[in-house]
Amino acid sequence: MPDQIEMLVRLGLACLLGGLVGLERERSRHPAGFRTHILVCVGSTLVMLCNIYIFEKYKNVANVDPARLGAQVISGIGFLGAGTILKEGVTIRGLTTAASLWTVACIGIANGLGFYHGAIFATIFVLITLVVFSKFEFVLWGKRSHAVLKIKSVDKPGQIGKIGTVLGGLNILIEHIDMERTDDGAVLIKVRVNRTKSLDEQVLIERIQNIDGISLIEVCD
Repeated sequence: MPDQIEMLVRLGLACLLGGLVGLERERSRHPAGFRTHILVCVGSTLVMLCNIYIFEKYKNVANVDPARLGAQVISGIGFLGAGTILKEGVTIRGLTTAASLWTVACIGIANGLGFYHGAIFATIFVLITLVVFSKFEFVLWGKRSHAVLKIKSVDKPGQIGKIGTVLGGLNILIEHIDMERTDDGAVLIKVRVNRTKSLDEQVLIERIQNIDGISLIEVCD
């Protein structure tokens, strides 16, 4: 059984490793950030310390599975991960953050068992995946962020179809469309789209303004 200094080292290392991953998620403004990842990693480390304690205390008294509590962490973290996954229109967001929470829990388990090298190496590879590989994605495919087009139009049939044709011609993926009537009898169309580094907003605005009946267009983040 680890002594008090060893337990302090393991919990402190969990705080550090979970915090490193959480900082990247916090910087990217994801729902589960710095503190959440620290708590997950520290919590899973504590679970494994408890596991070791129970095993050492009762191994000669009862049949104790030294991996049972750790298995419950792996399955239970799915509930927390599910809370970071958001459905917006036809788009699913938060999968990477959910995966990072699950991985941080695994790092905490390894750390709680004293498998320091595995925990540290895994943290390094997680950070490489989140920070470095995301830059490769930008180079290869362009960073996919989102934009909302606010378009004011006269209320007549076919306007959304014409807007969709323009967006399709520019290879812009539509995620969601909302419509609401304005006080002057016009229609405000809000179109959520994927934005890539190749998107020329000026060209987009000019082409939509060329549609008959369009009086206003704004591109918002």
